[in-house]
Amino acid sequence: MLSPTQAEREERSRVIAAIAAAVNANETIRLPSRLNNSEQTFAGEVGGFHYQFEGEDDLLHLAVTRLSGGSLTAEDGQAVAAFLLEGIPPGLVWIRPGEISQHFYLGHDDLVAHVRS
Repeated sequence: MLSPTQAEREERSRVIAAIAAAVNANETIRLPSRLNNSEQTFAGEVGGFHYQFEGEDDLLHLAVTRLSGGSLTAEDGQAVAAFLLEGIPPGLVWIRPGEISQHFYLGHDDLVAHVRS
């Protein structure tokens, strides 16, 4: 069971607000690179997990990994996604499970319309 701290909740709010601002400005949400680390704006940590959003056009991708680098179950990833995407109906989120990372996809507009920051 995921039990986010107040700091993790505040970080979530900051990340979701940054995504909403980027979507509303029609900006691409990029993965961080060695050349430009500003995209850390779209990433954070919760309960021993790292999460990173990226996307372009109308699709948003959420990747979840363990901070330790170890494997995680689909249920672990779903717990993180449920925390981050609170308010989005589960039917609007597609999951691609993996062994080291869990991946979730949804429409940009769904996030902006449904998520409570």
